[in-house]
Amino acid sequence: MTTLGLIGAGHIGGQLARLGVAYGYTVIVSNSRGPETLAALVDELGPSARAATVEDTARSADLVVVTIPLKNIGSLPAGAFDGKTVIDTDNYYPQRDGQFPVLDDETTTVSELLQAHLPSAHVVKAFNHIYAADLTADGRPAGDPNRRALAIAGDDEAAKAAVAGFIDTIGFDVVDAGPLAEGWRYQKDTPAYGSRLTAPELRDALASARRHRDM
Repeated sequence: MTTLGLIGAGHIGGQLARLGVAYGYTVIVSNSRGPETLAALVDELGPSARAATVEDTARSADLVVVTIPLKNIGSLPAGAFDGKTVIDTDNYYPQRDGQFPVLDDETTTVSELLQAHLPSAHVVKAFNHIYAADLTADGRPAGDPNRRALAIAGDDEAAKAAVAGFIDTIGFDVVDAGPLAEGWRYQKDTPAYGSRLTAPELRDALASARRHRDM
Protein backbone atom coordinates (compact mmCIF):
# COMPACT_ATOMS: atom_id res chain seq x y z
CA MET A 1 0.00 0.00 0.00
CA THR A 2 1.53 3.28 -1.09
CA THR A 3 -1.13 5.96 -0.56
CA LEU A 4 -2.21 6.97 2.93
CA GLY A 5 -5.38 9.04 3.29
CA LEU A 6 -6.23 11.04 6.39
CA ILE A 7 -9.84 11.95 7.13
CA GLY A 8 -9.18 14.54 9.80
CA ALA A 9 -5.96 16.50 10.18
CA GLY A 10 -5.85 17.22 13.90
CA HIS A 11 -3.26 15.93 16.36
CA ILE A 12 -3.35 12.24 15.43
CA GLY A 13 -4.04 12.86 11.74
CA GLY A 14 -1.22 15.37 11.41
CA GLN A 15 1.26 13.07 13.11
CA LEU A 16 0.31 10.08 10.97
CA ALA A 17 0.61 12.26 7.87
CA ARG A 18 4.15 13.22 8.92
CA LEU A 19 5.05 9.60 9.50
CA GLY A 20 3.55 8.57 6.20
CA VAL A 21 5.70 11.04 4.29
CA ALA A 22 8.78 10.12 6.31
CA TYR A 23 8.36 6.45 5.42
CA GLY A 24 7.74 6.90 1.72
CA TYR A 25 3.97 7.03 1.40
CA THR A 26 2.02 9.37 -0.80
CA VAL A 27 -0.22 11.23 1.65
CA ILE A 28 -3.63 12.80 1.09
CA VAL A 29 -5.11 14.93 3.86
CA SER A 30 -8.68 16.15 4.28
CA ASN A 31 -10.99 17.69 6.82
CA SER A 32 -14.54 18.94 7.09
CA ARG A 33 -13.57 22.53 6.26
CA GLY A 34 -12.11 21.92 2.82
CA PRO A 35 -8.69 21.42 1.18
CA GLU A 36 -7.82 25.10 1.18
CA THR A 37 -7.63 25.10 4.98
CA LEU A 38 -4.83 22.51 4.91
CA ALA A 39 -2.30 24.54 2.92
CA ALA A 40 0.10 25.01 5.84
CA LEU A 41 0.19 21.29 6.66
CA VAL A 42 0.67 20.31 3.01
CA ASP A 43 3.51 22.83 2.69
CA GLU A 44 5.15 21.28 5.74
CA LEU A 45 4.71 17.75 4.42
CA GLY A 46 6.22 18.55 1.03
CA PRO A 47 5.73 17.24 -2.50
CA SER A 48 4.55 13.78 -1.44
CA ALA A 49 1.39 15.23 0.07
CA ARG A 50 -1.72 16.95 -1.17
CA ALA A 51 -5.02 18.13 0.26
CA ALA A 52 -8.36 16.90 -1.06
CA THR A 53 -12.00 16.56 -0.16
CA VAL A 54 -13.05 13.80 2.21
CA GLU A 55 -14.64 11.84 -0.64
CA ASP A 56 -11.60 12.14 -2.91
CA THR A 57 -9.31 11.10 -0.07
CA ALA A 58 -11.34 8.00 0.69
CA ARG A 59 -11.58 6.96 -2.95
CA SER A 60 -7.91 7.63 -3.77
CA ALA A 61 -6.10 6.15 -0.77
CA ASP A 62 -5.00 2.55 -0.33
CA LEU A 63 -5.19 2.90 3.45
CA VAL A 64 -7.66 5.37 4.95
CA VAL A 65 -7.41 6.75 8.49
CA VAL A 66 -10.60 8.15 10.02
CA THR A 67 -9.58 10.43 12.85
CA ILE A 68 -12.54 12.71 13.50
CA PRO A 69 -14.79 13.11 16.54
CA LEU A 70 -17.21 10.24 16.99
CA LYS A 71 -20.17 12.60 16.78
CA ASN A 72 -19.22 13.40 13.16
CA ILE A 73 -18.90 9.93 11.64
CA GLY A 74 -22.42 10.13 10.23
CA SER A 75 -21.18 12.82 7.84
CA LEU A 76 -18.78 10.45 6.07
CA PRO A 77 -19.81 9.55 2.49
CA ALA A 78 -20.12 5.80 3.01
CA GLY A 79 -19.96 4.84 -0.66
CA ALA A 80 -16.52 6.38 -1.06
CA PHE A 81 -15.13 3.83 1.41
CA ASP A 82 -16.40 0.70 -0.34
CA GLY A 83 -13.74 -2.01 -0.24
CA LYS A 84 -11.27 0.17 1.64
CA THR A 85 -9.16 -0.73 4.64
CA VAL A 86 -10.07 1.92 7.22
CA ILE A 87 -8.20 2.67 10.43
CA ASP A 88 -10.40 4.06 13.19
CA THR A 89 -8.48 6.04 15.82
CA ASP A 90 -11.50 7.26 17.76
CA ASN A 91 -12.51 7.16 21.39
CA TYR A 92 -15.84 8.05 22.98
CA TYR A 93 -15.80 11.28 24.95
CA PRO A 94 -19.39 12.13 26.02
CA GLN A 95 -18.39 15.67 26.94
CA ARG A 96 -17.39 16.18 23.29
CA ASP A 97 -19.62 13.76 21.42
CA GLY A 98 -22.81 13.84 23.48
CA GLN A 99 -24.33 10.67 24.89
CA PHE A 100 -24.48 7.47 22.84
CA PRO A 101 -26.75 5.09 24.80
CA VAL A 102 -25.43 2.02 22.94
CA LEU A 103 -21.93 2.93 24.11
CA ASP A 104 -23.03 3.87 27.61
CA ASP A 105 -24.62 0.44 28.11
CA GLU A 106 -21.80 -1.25 26.16
CA THR A 107 -24.15 -2.83 23.62
CA THR A 108 -21.53 -2.03 20.98
CA THR A 109 -18.16 -0.29 20.60
CA VAL A 110 -16.89 2.87 18.93
CA SER A 111 -15.32 1.11 15.95
CA GLU A 112 -18.35 -1.10 15.45
CA LEU A 113 -20.40 2.07 15.05
CA LEU A 114 -18.03 3.23 12.32
CA GLN A 115 -18.18 -0.20 10.68
CA ALA A 116 -21.98 -0.02 10.69
CA HIS A 117 -21.82 3.35 8.94
CA LEU A 118 -19.27 2.04 6.39
CA PRO A 119 -20.69 -1.45 5.77
CA SER A 120 -18.59 -2.18 2.68
CA ALA A 121 -15.29 -1.07 4.24
CA HIS A 122 -12.96 -3.10 6.46
CA VAL A 123 -12.53 -1.19 9.71
CA VAL A 124 -9.53 -1.79 11.97
CA LYS A 125 -9.24 -0.06 15.33
CA ALA A 126 -5.75 1.36 15.94
CA PHE A 127 -3.87 4.40 17.29
CA ASN A 128 -6.61 5.26 19.80
CA HIS A 129 -4.50 4.36 22.84
CA ILE A 130 -1.35 6.36 22.07
CA TYR A 131 -0.96 10.10 22.54
CA ALA A 132 -0.29 12.03 19.34
CA ALA A 133 3.14 13.31 20.39
CA ASP A 134 4.31 9.76 21.10
CA LEU A 135 3.68 8.67 17.52
CA THR A 136 6.76 10.50 16.28
CA ALA A 137 8.77 10.07 19.48
CA ASP A 138 8.40 6.40 20.43
CA GLY A 139 9.04 4.53 17.18
CA ARG A 140 11.98 2.11 17.24
CA PRO A 141 13.49 -0.41 14.81
CA ALA A 142 12.09 -3.93 14.65
CA GLY A 143 13.80 -6.22 17.11
CA ASP A 144 14.47 -3.54 19.73
CA PRO A 145 13.58 -5.20 23.06
CA ASN A 146 11.99 -1.98 24.28
CA ARG A 147 9.95 -1.37 21.15
CA ARG A 148 6.50 -0.03 22.00
CA ALA A 149 3.51 -2.08 20.87
CA LEU A 150 0.15 -0.91 19.57
CA ALA A 151 -3.07 -2.92 19.50
CA ILE A 152 -5.33 -3.59 16.54
CA ALA A 153 -8.76 -5.17 16.30
CA GLY A 154 -10.81 -5.97 13.22
CA ASP A 155 -13.00 -8.52 11.49
CA ASP A 156 -11.06 -8.79 8.22
CA GLU A 157 -7.70 -10.56 8.40
CA ALA A 158 -6.30 -8.99 5.23
CA ALA A 159 -7.19 -5.52 6.48
CA LYS A 160 -5.57 -6.22 9.84
CA ALA A 161 -2.43 -7.44 8.08
CA ALA A 162 -2.26 -4.23 6.04
CA VAL A 163 -2.65 -2.07 9.13
CA ALA A 164 -0.11 -4.16 11.05
CA GLY A 165 2.36 -3.66 8.21
CA PHE A 166 1.94 0.09 8.34
CA ILE A 167 2.35 0.17 12.12
CA ASP A 168 5.50 -1.93 11.91
CA THR A 169 6.90 0.33 9.19
CA ILE A 170 6.54 3.43 11.35
CA GLY A 171 8.30 1.84 14.30
CA PHE A 172 5.94 -0.13 16.53
CA ASP A 173 5.20 -3.76 17.31
CA VAL A 174 1.62 -4.95 16.85
CA VAL A 175 -0.64 -6.96 19.16
CA ASP A 176 -3.82 -8.37 17.61
CA ALA A 177 -6.65 -8.01 20.12
CA GLY A 178 -9.04 -10.03 17.98
CA PRO A 179 -12.30 -9.04 16.26
CA LEU A 180 -13.59 -5.48 16.18
CA ALA A 181 -15.86 -6.13 19.16
CA GLU A 182 -12.75 -6.58 21.31
CA GLY A 183 -11.60 -3.02 20.64
CA TRP A 184 -13.02 -1.99 24.01
CA ARG A 185 -10.00 -3.63 25.64
CA TYR A 186 -7.82 -0.61 24.81
CA GLN A 187 -10.35 2.18 24.99
CA LYS A 188 -10.28 5.02 27.49
CA ASP A 189 -9.94 3.98 31.16
CA THR A 190 -8.31 0.61 30.42
CA PRO A 191 -4.75 -0.40 31.40
CA ALA A 192 -3.53 -0.17 27.80
CA TYR A 193 -4.81 3.37 27.22
CA GLY A 194 -1.96 5.86 26.99
CA SER A 195 0.59 3.46 28.47
CA ARG A 196 3.97 2.80 26.87
CA LEU A 197 4.02 -1.00 26.76
CA THR A 198 6.05 -3.65 24.98
CA ALA A 199 4.18 -6.43 23.19
CA PRO A 200 4.15 -8.83 26.18
CA GLU A 201 3.09 -6.01 28.50
CA LEU A 202 0.34 -4.95 26.11
CA ARG A 203 -1.00 -8.50 25.89
CA ASP A 204 -1.22 -8.57 29.68
CA ALA A 205 -2.96 -5.18 29.73
CA LEU A 206 -5.53 -6.29 27.17
CA ALA A 207 -6.22 -9.47 29.10
CA SER A 208 -6.73 -7.54 32.35
CA ALA A 209 -9.14 -4.97 30.87
CA ARG A 210 -12.58 -4.75 32.42
CA ARG A 211 -15.82 -3.38 31.06
CA HIS A 212 -16.96 -0.12 32.61
CA ARG A 213 -19.91 -1.94 34.15
CA ASP A 214 -17.49 -4.25 35.95
CA MET A 215 -15.18 -1.57 37.29
